[in-house]
Amino acid sequence: MGIIIRQSIKGTIVNYAGTLIGFVTTFFVLTRFLSTEEIGLVRVLIDASILFMSIAQLGTSSSIVRFYPYFKNKNDDNGFFFWTLIVPLVGFLFCASLFWIFRESIIGFFEEKSPLFVTYYHAVFPIAFFMLYQQIFEVNANVLMRIVVPRFVREVLVRIFTLVAYLLYAFDVFSLSALVWSLCIVYVLATLCNVYYLFSLKKISLKPNLQYLTKPLIKNYLFYTLFLIATALSSAITPSLNTFFISAKMGLQFTGIFTIAMYIAAMIEIPYRSLGAIVQPQLAQTIKDKNFIAADQLVKKVSLHQFLVGTFIFFAIWINIDLIFLLLPNGDQYVAGRWVVLLLSFAKLINSSFFITTVALNYSRYYVFSLLFTFLLTFVAILLNIWLIPYYGMNGAALASLGAYLVYYVVALSLILPKVKVNPFSLSQLKVMSVVIVLFLLDTCWKYFFESLFTQSIVLMLVESIVRLGFLLLLGTWVVYKWKISVELNNLINSFLNKK
Repeated sequence: MGIIIRQSIKGTIVNYAGTLIGFVTTFFVLTRFLSTEEIGLVRVLIDASILFMSIAQLGTSSSIVRFYPYFKNKNDDNGFFFWTLIVPLVGFLFCASLFWIFRESIIGFFEEKSPLFVTYYHAVFPIAFFMLYQQIFEVNANVLMRIVVPRFVREVLVRIFTLVAYLLYAFDVFSLSALVWSLCIVYVLATLCNVYYLFSLKKISLKPNLQYLTKPLIKNYLFYTLFLIATALSSAITPSLNTFFISAKMGLQFTGIFTIAMYIAAMIEIPYRSLGAIVQPQLAQTIKDKNFIAADQLVKKVSLHQFLVGTFIFFAIWINIDLIFLLLPNGDQYVAGRWVVLLLSFAKLINSSFFITTVALNYSRYYVFSLLFTFLLTFVAILLNIWLIPYYGMNGAALASLGAYLVYYVVALSLILPKVKVNPFSLSQLKVMSVVIVLFLLDTCWKYFFESLFTQSIVLMLVESIVRLGFLLLLGTWVVYKWKISVELNNLINSFLNKK
């Protein structure tokens, strides 16, 4: 776990640096200078581009991780990188044709409630293209055990470029049309940065070695790719369902409010973006080698650490949720998303804690079942969105996400536990849960006795919140350390203390 811990820590630092920039952008620029409808427009464009990109890659991101071990040697990748460029290009051209053919149907879905999206629908194509290759280059770096620089590009540079675009719009340098097209330029620059870094590693080759393309490997790849295309079609739709349904049924202004709430909840899954990226290649290797004991240990550790960090982040968010909306520019418009934050936080915590099990399933010989589970997730999410949004609005969309993930993991884990022989559950997770419950009780007591003393001004409330949060998180960390819930965390703390 040495390189995994080092790379994931560096990656997490990068993620949170990007989160800080995103925090400033989202909560102090977007909410101040853009209307809820304009925020909703940007969100729908990005989600539509992600959906397009996810389908167009034809499963290449997962295929890179799964099949790279078959091509690599001490010198290079024997032209494996070449094939990772060609397959997504074919997928993009195919998907672009489909999106254009069904253009009228897509427009009709949004035309009544979100006409602004219809106006800028065509911007999805270039944004999706450069998103696609930015991700392909990043995954190629991941299998080389280099996640930090591509993660820096995605989490920091993209956010900086985007922030600049928003500020130019805020100060009337850009029109709304220029802002939309500047999003495309952002991903062009990010893609070029990843290209330069990947070639600087000097471990990839554009010259394919046809000797590695054996018939069994080609057959396995084609079957796996067809499976991944169907999976991507389903799994890419699910995260965007809330955005699309709210935009079509309620309007872009509600999408904007939902987007801000979603950004707050998304902080819970940030650690997994680094940990998952660096762990997946090793998990693929252990399963390929049929070392199921090592795979099970890896899954347990990832699930535990994501649950540990995720619950602490959720705790930090929820005990300060009212203050967050109070500090937010135009927060009175966005406070309607308060319960959306709670419901989506639970959904994010469940998904990020157990997602590693479905990754293990994808790399096992039972990977075809993940397609059925993904279809189930999408089907349940669609039904719940259709059923709950008319009754509960945005809260119904968030509840639909939570309900869909609960059903998905209950069904998926019923196969993964006995067949793949990896189990994400451990006694340590119950210990983490008990620690966080105690922290919530202590927070309630603190507020009961002291909150009235700090309500005279926002400054006093902010200072009190920082002190309270810092004390409770330090207390929680101390309990986790003394209880020896995580060997890796204890080693890191000991290493830090020894250096002191």
